[in-house]
Amino acid sequence: MSIKSNIKKLLLVSLAIVLGAGLLVLLAAAISKKNHKNCNGVEVAINGKKDALFLSRQEVLGIIAPDKNNPPRGKALASFDLKKMENLLAKNQWVKKAQLFFDNNGILRVSIEERTPVARIFTVNGNSFYIDSSGRQLQLNSRATVKLPVFTNFPADKEKLYGADSVLMEQVRKMSPFILSSPFWMAQIGQIDITADRTFEMIPVIGKHIIVFGDGADYEQKFQRLFLFYRQVSVKIGLDKYSIINVAFNNQVVATKKGTTGKVDSIQALKNIQKMIESSKQLPYDTISTTVDNNIVASAAAVPTLTILKDTKRNAAIKDSFNYVPPSTPVRTGGHPTPLKNRAFRPTKKKMQPSKPSRQPKAVMRSVSG
Repeated sequence: MSIKSNIKKLLLVSLAIVLGAGLLVLLAAAISKKNHKNCNGVEVAINGKKDALFLSRQEVLGIIAPDKNNPPRGKALASFDLKKMENLLAKNQWVKKAQLFFDNNGILRVSIEERTPVARIFTVNGNSFYIDSSGRQLQLNSRATVKLPVFTNFPADKEKLYGADSVLMEQVRKMSPFILSSPFWMAQIGQIDITADRTFEMIPVIGKHIIVFGDGADYEQKFQRLFLFYRQVSVKIGLDKYSIINVAFNNQVVATKKGTTGKVDSIQALKNIQKMIESSKQLPYDTISTTVDNNIVASAAAVPTLTILKDTKRNAAIKDSFNYVPPSTPVRTGGHPTPLKNRAFRPTKKKMQPSKPSRQPKAVMRSVSG
């Protein structure tokens, strides 16, 4: 019984060896046959935004086959070093990932995943570049024009950043895709200035005010508070009645009033901002219900600075602000930077900073989250 069992096992092992050897022979023959084939052409597929590709087929071919007198078509497949070609493509700043292979018809397939810029940066020295979602700097490309959030007065030109500059770039990298994904903020935020203390001040498209944003921490909550201000306060009181809208403080919006404004311009600004709010269906803030106290509108003229706090009480009394000095209005410098058409941009090296209050203002307008 034991002898028969051993013979059976030996036969099975022998059969497996024969089958394995046969497969190896067939595989070697297939590889040898394929290597003796010639390349029948090159197909390039670039994965990126269809309306804004920064690479072209000609550029890709120029990298993998720089010798125009020796094109890939007609060459033996064995003569191609696909790994080397992938490494050459990876050196291009716009190539995030590259894969090359031959299909069964001898066609060289080149698949490229292109880097997508998420912000345009202007430095204090006047230089400009894009960054992608990983924070990598990308030089400007004339092949495509893309609308991106614009950050001005970045303090460094170096590709490798350290310390505070690295932290600042990380904040830009995280905040910019959020703005880019929102039709409302892409339409409303004209540019974002970086101050000397590495915080952000935003210049809106609609409204003659400065948005003091603070640093990049909790940027989603800050945009949420700013949107609620636009939706529930400015549409009632008037958008151009404020010189500064400050969302830097936690869970509040501090709005500083300014002098008289043009009635026609203010009405048109209200119509524009209301239209933007109504057409912005992708904002997550539509699911948030916040009731602003009605006496904000009635008492706005008497109080130079409004502070809207998220609270659980509905009808809090409004207190006069005798000891609070409103922040000074920063000078609005520059305009919309390139790539906006017919606009000249010169980045500012110095920015006037709004002074931060030494304590919380007493003129409090409360809102209710519910």
